[in-house]
Amino acid sequence: MADLIGNIPAREALAAAMASGSLHHAWLIAGPEGVGKGRFARMAALRMLAEAAEPEKLRPGWDTPEASRTWHLAQAGSHPDFRVLQRLPKDPEKPDEALARSITIAQVRSLQPLFATKPSLSSRRVVIIDAIDDLERGGANALLKNLEEPPAGTIFLLVSHAPGRLLPTIRSRCRLLRFEALPPNEVASVLREELPQASAAEIDALVRAGEGSPGRALGFAGLDIAALEVDMARLANGGDPDNAIRSRLAKLLGAKAAQPRYEAFLERAPTFIAERARNLSGEALRTALDAYTAARELGSAAIGLSLDAGATVFEMSGLIARLAR
Repeated sequence: MADLIGNIPAREALAAAMASGSLHHAWLIAGPEGVGKGRFARMAALRMLAEAAEPEKLRPGWDTPEASRTWHLAQAGSHPDFRVLQRLPKDPEKPDEALARSITIAQVRSLQPLFATKPSLSSRRVVIIDAIDDLERGGANALLKNLEEPPAGTIFLLVSHAPGRLLPTIRSRCRLLRFEALPPNEVASVLREELPQASAAEIDALVRAGEGSPGRALGFAGLDIAALEVDMARLANGGDPDNAIRSRLAKLLGAKAAQPRYEAFLERAPTFIAERARNLSGEALRTALDAYTAARELGSAAIGLSLDAGATVFEMSGLIARLAR
């Protein structure tokens, strides 16, 4: 598995707790989406299980060697002391399509037979919930009972993109590991590893679009975000007095086949406006903030209400062009 990048203080805090021999039973791994929280939770879980079951096979760090029994069982989805709760596909026959809106109470209750017995391979078991933000209210209440009276040897790793929305009673029973957005150089390092064929211009554009989140940046990969960035910069710098840029973008992104790029444009445009606003003041800043608010509202409504794609792109481009005034 590739090396972990970024958020060293959070990783060191958990490593110190593991080394102390008095590991808290519940950890809230919180921070922006796409900065590596879920991946770290899985690496930490395997490491915890391997340390308890076969410490002689481990080297310093977070990696669990592929030669270990822990790694093989986890990869096969058959480790008896490891569970991951996450949103399931709406249609079990089509696992690569849409996911359910939430992690259900039934999924949480499915853990109870596991908790009724001792861990099988060592003194420890680990449960990951990724993300606990997706847990429906009944599931949150069911989980709370386990956090209040933790089963022996059980460690909970709860991934959260918005910890402020969780039940206070859940937050109060967890130790917090705060993950932050990554600096541009670290995001670029992840992107170069994941997208070795991408040009330098595309990597730079993806870093800006990612806003400190490699996961967010990778969501724009393959959509030629660099070209969209060029057009947005032209709109912001010179406006679009003859509507040429707006009309071209509307035609380009309004086609049905362009849906992924269209959605990427809607997601990126508001943050592009926000970035430009940071360097403005006075009336120009007020104009930019108004444009940002309108862009957020338009982007949120466009997909849910199935607004006309071409018209939406034209309007969104106009909001960017306000920055040139």
